[in-house]
Amino acid sequence: MESSPLISAGLPIALFIIMIGIGMTLTIRDFRQVAVYPKGMIVGTIAQILVMPLIAFMLATLLAVPPAIAVGLVIIAACPGGTTSNLFVLLSRGNIALSIVLTVSASLITILTLPLFTNIALQYYMGTEEDIVLPVWKTVGMLIGIVLFPVAIGMVVRTRKPEVARKAEGIVSIFGGIVLAVLIVALVYGVRDQIWELLKQAGPATILLNLAGIGLGLAAGRMAGLTQRESLAVAVELGVKNGTIALMVTLTLLESSAMSIPAAVYGVLMFPIGFVLAMYGRSIIPISTVQSKN
Repeated sequence: MESSPLISAGLPIALFIIMIGIGMTLTIRDFRQVAVYPKGMIVGTIAQILVMPLIAFMLATLLAVPPAIAVGLVIIAACPGGTTSNLFVLLSRGNIALSIVLTVSASLITILTLPLFTNIALQYYMGTEEDIVLPVWKTVGMLIGIVLFPVAIGMVVRTRKPEVARKAEGIVSIFGGIVLAVLIVALVYGVRDQIWELLKQAGPATILLNLAGIGLGLAAGRMAGLTQRESLAVAVELGVKNGTIALMVTLTLLESSAMSIPAAVYGVLMFPIGFVLAMYGRSIIPISTVQSKN
């Protein structure tokens, strides 16, 4: 699945373009509001870093999944949100600035927490422990190259050519929807021969983990008094994971195809579920609310 040229080469390029478009919807004021009112960032980070792995442990135990699948489930749960989560937040009319901050902060923090939860899962389910080390500079470089840099370009365009930025907003949403649709087709096609077996082994656990993350984000946002846009951003960040990191850990560092199954299944299922969440967000948040914030 990861070896497809569409995913390995085409997706980063598409995301770079999309993130420029997302930057055109943002101002410095949006990020200042996240810093001045950090409740959304705190709630989202704690839920992402701590609560999601604990939910994975609970689901693996309740569903009595095989040990290797249980470890893989914990690994995908401990991963941060991916850059595509920012696109889903855009499509759902959520708070994009908060989404970007959560993507960056969680990605940096999980450099430490992902190995910790991976080793705990290995010891608990399999009686072993591995020395897991994530590539720090590669992660930082990815965040700068695919998230921060193109967003900064878009914000500069918005400042200097606001009319161009306003016209680009609708185009970015359409382009983003097309990219996600093509990605879903590519992912399903890549595992077409194993899809039913993969779903049988890890489908229920991964679907429940995804739905639990989305539900946790919406519920925690409401209990913490966040706005609808902030709650949607948190929910998307918890539901749309960086499956590439999970596959790197399971296939490259642990060299276990069995442990990679939850990440592979999650990577396919999170997109259609994310689309449903995006449509839900668009149904409850008027476009005028988003425009007034910008």
